[in-house]
Amino acid sequence: MMASGDSNNYVASGDVVAQPEDRRMLVLYGSETGNSQDLAGDLERLAERIHFRTLTCEMNDVELNALLQYPLIIFVISTTGQGEIPRNALKFWKSLLRKRLPPNCLQQVKFTTFGLGDSSYTKYNWAVRKLHKRLVQLGATEFFSRGEADERHQDGIDGTFLPWSLSLRSHLLREYPLPGDLSPIPPEVQLPPKFTIELLPNMDSSDEPMPDLNVQQPEDSDSLDTALTTVTLSNGKQQHATQEQTLDRTAALFSHVDTPNPEVLEQALRAERMSINSNTYAARLSENTAKVILGGIDTLDKPNVLRDHPSKYSLEDSTFKEPFPPADLLPIPKGWPAVLVENRRVTPLDHWQDVRHLVFEVPAQPQLARRAELGLFSYVPGDAVVIYPKNFPADVQALIDLMGWQDVADLPFEHRASQQHMLYTRPKNCYPLPHSTLRQLLLHNYDITAIPKRVFFHEIAFYSNDAVHQERLREFANPGLSDEFYDYTSRPRRSILEVLQDFPTVKIPYRHVPSIFPVMRGREYSIASGGSLLKDEGGNNQGTRVELLVALVKYKTVLRKTRQGLCSRYLETLKPGTVINITHREYDTLDASFYRRPLLAIAPGTGIAPIRAHIWDRRDDPDAGDVLLIYGGRNVDADFYFMDEWDDLGVNVLTAFSRDQQEKIYVQDRIRGNALLVCDYIKKGAVICICGSAGKMPEAVRMALYDAMVVGKLAPDRETAKKLLHSTNPIWEEVW
Repeated sequence: MMASGDSNNYVASGDVVAQPEDRRMLVLYGSETGNSQDLAGDLERLAERIHFRTLTCEMNDVELNALLQYPLIIFVISTTGQGEIPRNALKFWKSLLRKRLPPNCLQQVKFTTFGLGDSSYTKYNWAVRKLHKRLVQLGATEFFSRGEADERHQDGIDGTFLPWSLSLRSHLLREYPLPGDLSPIPPEVQLPPKFTIELLPNMDSSDEPMPDLNVQQPEDSDSLDTALTTVTLSNGKQQHATQEQTLDRTAALFSHVDTPNPEVLEQALRAERMSINSNTYAARLSENTAKVILGGIDTLDKPNVLRDHPSKYSLEDSTFKEPFPPADLLPIPKGWPAVLVENRRVTPLDHWQDVRHLVFEVPAQPQLARRAELGLFSYVPGDAVVIYPKNFPADVQALIDLMGWQDVADLPFEHRASQQHMLYTRPKNCYPLPHSTLRQLLLHNYDITAIPKRVFFHEIAFYSNDAVHQERLREFANPGLSDEFYDYTSRPRRSILEVLQDFPTVKIPYRHVPSIFPVMRGREYSIASGGSLLKDEGGNNQGTRVELLVALVKYKTVLRKTRQGLCSRYLETLKPGTVINITHREYDTLDASFYRRPLLAIAPGTGIAPIRAHIWDRRDDPDAGDVLLIYGGRNVDADFYFMDEWDDLGVNVLTAFSRDQQEKIYVQDRIRGNALLVCDYIKKGAVICICGSAGKMPEAVRMALYDAMVVGKLAPDRETAKKLLHSTNPIWEEVW
């Protein structure tokens, strides 16, 4: 049953939920990884079930005066980095800080806040606390007490959010009672979807324009609308591409032998080869053309090869038996095409963890404001890049077959919002190719292998006609049965696709894909390069080099099938020469003036990545201070990353390899065992960097530093040492 807008309490099969005009609520979120966005969606549904007309959006998407138009506002915000505001809330936050704002400009605003943080950081939940304080300063009134979630809680975010949200619901019903003719919409009534996908009429997907793969997007652009773009490679040559080029998607599914219409296909391929807009035309002019065109000879000869997947004809002994994700570049705002130069495993094959050293070259791109000038992809130590993974064709086909979508899988669709007042026409951060088919949306945009959340089980129960399946799915959606939900989802890391395979009676309407499947999110990786390492191999300042050190996520659970992270699986398949889109994440980092101070760096495992970037960047300063690196791993022969560089960089290294002797040794043990040396750096005002895995490590390192200060006579006890250290030494943490 689906709720609708009727004068009754609720009726089935409608489009909107009825609410009195004065029951309006604004839910704003600020998020880096999407957790706050998910909670905002939960609060939106909670409010709609008690008949609030709710608008949910990013903080950056509303102006300050819009707050005055809503009787109630809920802010959900994560703390990122060193107590920072998320990027999609930063514009809104800066508008709150304007000096010309009158002290009581928000006195009409009634609000509450919920924060997400990680207690392994010293500035735990600072973002929500800063936001709350500033709103009160501007005259706003808190209508419900703030909630703060800790990712380190034994029940995760839910440990705080679930009881807080239930208390919020009770408060709203008590303080804002429903009119006599309305009652809350019960859980067994389905709310209408926010977004749907609809078939495009009279559109042949094989004739669609090729997306502009290489253009850098303007800040406010959600679509590709540039007809001509230029990619400048590191050798100084330029490659032009126009949207007049076409993708022959139908032919790509068949070889010349298998196609049912070989004559028609051959004519299409011949026209593609002879087109003056095709790269193959330029290839005939010079034998050196392949060297200056992105993708090289593989791109040039594309119209001449069989259209089967290349893996069928590969002579290499590969562990990947299935086709890789397609190479299409999505129209991601501020995206930069990056060419993979190296994808090298740096741990032994028999080591428990597969760690990769990835090197990308990002060609310079025309600047939007000044087309004659080229802009470089630039970053500083401490920044990150975002890589956008894709689903694998075999998984997508399995879902299509399971849902019975075969007849519409390769037809073009467009997104539509269900209500006119919504700010977005499709889910936030969903950037599909123009006229995407359902298959393309599942490959590029919607995550079908994520671990499902409770709302997923609640929604798919409506699409099963089996009473037993419906009951079981609703049990998993019940917050009161958290243990069962955890045992079925998080503990075995069971994916959305696997859940649907466990419940084959669930048949999701293809129109509801945007409301059921989460948008596929990019993954952040700390940059491991700095200083002279930024220059491309050609050394001609026509591109930027980006290096990453990535531990691939692969493990086994109680399920027999090996678990593998979506982005890890994607990265593992990438071959040198592959072009992907990346974006830049800028974070507060150490000021360049600190380079003249000594550096005390503590880094277990891949936490060495941002520290390596700092050390290479300091190398360019002739007056840079000394560096003491305390590095931890399992085995010196397996995971001592970049060990050959430290002597040349003049770095003093203390190592802690936990498995190379009978008694385990960790970085905190090295800190205590070298207390006098550590104190010498602290006394000189050293910058302290702590990077690596979150959890117990950061706190253990901080305790070890306080203990070392006590041993070195810098402080009489831990508490005094803590106050002294944080007042005299800049501390930079990057943990994940």
